Formats: sequence, structure tokens, C-alpha cells
Amino acid sequence: MAEVVLTTDETLTSTYRGVPLLDFLGCAPYGKLPTWIYNLLDTQIPDDNGVLTQAPYGLRKVEAALLRDGFKREKVVAAHPRRVERFIGEDTKVVALHEMDPLGLGPVSMMFTDGGRWKNYTRVKFEELVRRINHLRESRGLDFKLVVGGPGAWQLDFRQEIREELKVDHVVIGEVDHVAGQLFREIESGSADETIVVKGWPKVEQIPAIVAPSYKGLVEVMRGCGRGCRFCEPNLRVARYMPLERIEREIMVNVEAGIDHAWLHSEDIFLYRVEDRKNFYPNVDAVLELFATARKYTRNVNPTHGTVAGALAVPGMIEAISHLVDAGPRHWVGIQVGFETASPELIGKYMNNKMKPFSPGEWPWVLLNGTYVFNRNYWFPAYTTILGLPGDTDDYEIMTARLIITMEKELKEKLGNRAHFTVTPLSFVPMGLLKDQDFYRVEDMITYGQFLHLYYAWRHTAEEVAKGLPSVMAGKLFLISLYPLARFGVNVVLKQIEKWGKSKGYELRKLEPLEGLHVDVEEHRWQGQPTLVEAY
Repeated sequence: MAEVVLTTDETLTSTYRGVPLLDFLGCAPYGKLPTWIYNLLDTQIPDDNGVLTQAPYGLRKVEAALLRDGFKREKVVAAHPRRVERFIGEDTKVVALHEMDPLGLGPVSMMFTDGGRWKNYTRVKFEELVRRINHLRESRGLDFKLVVGGPGAWQLDFRQEIREELKVDHVVIGEVDHVAGQLFREIESGSADETIVVKGWPKVEQIPAIVAPSYKGLVEVMRGCGRGCRFCEPNLRVARYMPLERIEREIMVNVEAGIDHAWLHSEDIFLYRVEDRKNFYPNVDAVLELFATARKYTRNVNPTHGTVAGALAVPGMIEAISHLVDAGPRHWVGIQVGFETASPELIGKYMNNKMKPFSPGEWPWVLLNGTYVFNRNYWFPAYTTILGLPGDTDDYEIMTARLIITMEKELKEKLGNRAHFTVTPLSFVPMGLLKDQDFYRVEDMITYGQFLHLYYAWRHTAEEVAKGLPSVMAGKLFLISLYPLARFGVNVVLKQIEKWGKSKGYELRKLEPLEGLHVDVEEHRWQGQPTLVEAY
């Protein structure tokens, strides 16, 4: 039996048939998405006698920090949630859960569950895991502490009544790399607070390298951001850049375990080791060196997040990265990007560094031309927008819908079948410097402009499923068999949105593209730095 058992709910240990966008499937409402469909798509990470062969990256960081701080390897286990009982016994002192969205209060979940009116799969699976652990504790008379940490731990502090019902002893909020050993010893001794808020952040040298494989080969290349968007919690943290030697070591840990992929995690990959903190021009040499380092070990190198402004600031950088990772018609680079809103006013108010080195007034132009830069180089941006930003208006929301239409039209004209992007509207969640605002509840709060924003975003997604999924599914027989179901599913959602809008008194109307907005990135901006491609 282990003294410290680290685990997570099983929505975070599912590979979802290897389809990246299905990682959000756990945000779907339980029951509304039939359980047979969820179970069909839910494929779990293999375990080795109950031990996770891959684990969420944040869990691996805690594991590495505990081992560094003197905890013995044989006493610390990263357990598969479906096998966790076999590691809990009389010697167990702490069972710690790493969680992303335990109560379904995240932006994606709040959008899909009508503002939390329905439970989603992440909450159902989290509660099932906690109840199993508590049953074991009570039925055997065991005396360990149940702890919840990770990016979603704040939800249990926010909903105290649920935390008490689930008998969670401690909630840990903040980065713990530098204090993990001390924190766990205080929990073991009974001297820790019920809610532990870790003040400050670890320095780079206090963040340990993972010692066992991370889920999907995720490797953190920077922490924090620096652009300072007011609604974004990670942006409020000091930006720190992981040295290439540590990044390389973590990639090797994954590759040696048979993971032929390197997911480079950051809040904005184009800010890696940025030096210009006024205008946020990328440090091109550092970004390219980062991708070149990862590319030594695997062809499958992907960033997690980036800004469209960073891509547009130096278009030749995207071209060079594509050259490094062999991007092309059969090998697209995926990236998650914040679209947020088409409104220059809201961007300037809440995200006044997000568009830099451009101005707030150029934001719609940046989104269109930045997407062109991505697509021209075989990058597929998955955009997210925000419904219910404080101060939004129907004019702003309709502008967002019209920008989506403009991007469809312009990119098809310029790039034909190479034009690809998705837009997923998310509910506003009060985080960062906007914690005093209210949650956005789509059923109660939606306006006509927001309805049009929601509809046209989903309409575009339906088109992407129709034309984009066949290439994504190429060679995957199981996924090809699901293609008709996927097309049917998104069209059903689209019809339901239209029907729901009518019940609210909102009739669809045809929107026109924004006037005077075109793809017009100057050709010399593509050709001005040919050495970027040649050098790497």
C-alpha cells in the first residue's frame, strides 16, 4: 500500500479514441449526451498493475516534487482512477486528486450544461471517484486525508456545500512545485488549513522535471503569459520560461516510453522567451529553437495554445515552424487560440495586450489575416469566443457573427480547401480580475445578438465537420465509421439552436460580411525573412 496516492477522475485519463477535440467530451451534459455514445468514445490510458502508464502533466509535476522533497518512490503512486482502491490501505496518509473541472464550472462546461443546470460528465466521474474513496475510508476505518488540487480546485472552494457533502478534507489552490513536500507533510500531521492557498509562484529552478510519462506527451515550455487579459487566471501569473535542457529531458522521458508526440504547453507559444514586453513581438530565434529541439525526437510536434497576433506579427515564423515539423496537406498543426470577440472596444477594455503588436482597432483584421497565415502554412486554429463578457452589446455580438462569416468567405476565396478553423462559444466565468462578476447563464441571459453569435459559430463548425473530418480521420477505420454520426450530431445541435432561439422569440436572419475587411497581408511580409526557413 502507498503512503501517498495521486490520481484524477477518469475523464482526464481517457484517450477518446485519439481524436484531440474529443478531450472536451467530458464537458458534455450527462444523460443529454447518451451514455452509450460517451462510453463508446471513452478509451482509457492503459495501466500497469493499477499504476498509470501516462498521467496528467500537473499530477506528474506533483509526483516529481514529492520525490525531490524526500518522499520514497515506493511510497508514492500515480494510480489509475479505476484501480485506485488497490493502493489505499492502513499505511495511506494522503489521497490527492488532480482536477481540471470537478464541478463542471469551467467555461466549456457552463456553455454545454445551460450554466450548470445539468451535471456534466466531469462532475459525475469526479463525484463517483470521491464516493468510492470515501466508501473505502469509512468501510475499513482508514485514517487518510482526501485532498483536491489542480486548476479546478477553486470550484470546491467556491461551492463549499458540495465540498462538505463529498467530505473533502483539503483544497489546494495555486502552484505547489516549490512547497509540495512541506505541504503534504503538514496535511499528514493535521496542521494544514482546510483551504490551502499557496502564495506566490515557484522560480524556474524550483520546478522539477517530470520523472514518468505525461498524458499525450505534454511538456510545459512556459508558465504564465504576461499579456494580462483580465478574465484569465493564468495571465495573472508571472511568466517563466523552461530551459531547453529541461524541455528536452521531459520529451525524452515520454519518447522512451513509446509516446511519439511532443505537445508543447504554454498559454502562448509565441511568447516563449519573449524580450519585447511592450509590443510582444515574438523572440523568433527562441521559438524556432524550441520547435527544432522537440523535432529532434519526433515528427509529431504540436503547440497547445497561441495568439493570432503573435502568428501575424512575424508570418515567416509560422512558415519556418511548418518547415521544421513537416506540416502539409496530410499533417496539420493544431492550436487553440482565443478569438474572444470581434469588438475592438471590449478587446481594448479587457485584453489590451492581446492584440499587440497591433492596436485594438485592428483586432478584426488581425483575426482574419492571422487565420490566413495559419491556414497558408497548414495550421488549424481552434478558436474560442466568450458569451456574456461584462459590457457586451448586441452590436458587438452581431459583429462577432459577421466576422466569422467574413473569415469563411475571404479564406475560401484565397485558400480554397486549405481554409480551416473552428469557433466555439464559451460562457463567461468570473475569474482573474473579474471574479466579482456573475456567471453567464445562457438560458436566462442570452440576447438576440448572442443567439446569432452562437448560431453562426455552430454553423461554421457543422461545415468544418462536413469538409474537415474526412482528412482528420484518414486511415482510422473506427473513426471513419463514426463520420456519419458526427455529421448528424452537429446538424442536430444546429437545428436545436435554431429551434431554441425561436422559443426565445429570436428569428434567424442572414448576416452580411463586414465591409472593407479583406485578406491583405503584404507578400513582402512572407518573403522578407527567407533565412528563417533556411536556418532551421
